[in-house]
Amino acid sequence: MHVPVQPAPAALDPLFTALDTEIFTDRHLANLAAGTLAAVRVPGFLSTPHCQASLAALDRLPTTGYDPRRVPTRIARFGPALNDYRSPDGRLDAARYWPASESAREAWHRAGFRPDPVAVALGRIGTAWGVAVAPATIGGRPVFGGTLREINAGALVHYDDINREFPTGVFDQDIVTQLAFNLWVAVPDAGGATTVWRHRWAPADEHHRLTYGYQTTVVEHCQRVRLIPRLGDPLLFNPANFHAVEPNPGGCRIAFAFFLGLTTTGQLITWS
Repeated sequence: MHVPVQPAPAALDPLFTALDTEIFTDRHLANLAAGTLAAVRVPGFLSTPHCQASLAALDRLPTTGYDPRRVPTRIARFGPALNDYRSPDGRLDAARYWPASESAREAWHRAGFRPDPVAVALGRIGTAWGVAVAPATIGGRPVFGGTLREINAGALVHYDDINREFPTGVFDQDIVTQLAFNLWVAVPDAGGATTVWRHRWAPADEHHRLTYGYQTTVVEHCQRVRLIPRLGDPLLFNPANFHAVEPNPGGCRIAFAFFLGLTTTGQLITWS
């Protein structure tokens, strides 16, 4: 009788874990950049009153949605992302981006965040790295950083990599590694978890393409970490690893977000 041989389970990377810590450190940033850590969280990064104050200011921000032809799930957002202004040949549509960037910067100031959660986060990350985080620049002009996302219907499996999105370069600075930062100021009672897989883009992944992201089959055999959003907690991870957001059945999942880039000169820069 022939008994089919079952494939051996894939070995797990013991370093691909999520870490809760009291503060961000330069070692955390370096390990995320090197791929020897999956994600870092700092419980209680923002107090509940601080989250409530941020939510009150959000009502003064103009929010929009994504083009449903590109992103079929509803994601309310504020702030321009460079990817939204990318031309088909992988270059920035500057004529559209800069007016949107200036408009968002003015709206952010008018909203009157006191204190500003993005500024608080960048300040603490800069302290951890030992040098202040600076905005990325294009032709000497600082880009906008610090978006807001309300994701309740989930987000597809995808990855973010500025060097692939703009293969001829977009910033004055050269990026070695990109990190993603999310800070939750409203969380649902259930659902809304972020999953990060130990998998980075490969050409064969395009067989699993689905609108702006990928079908779950692209990561079905990959090691993963799953992180439930908690009020006032930030999540820092390497977005070159495929990641997704689960839908939540009720309530709101709202986060401030930005990207960090480690440059060839050892600086940290930010953008959205």
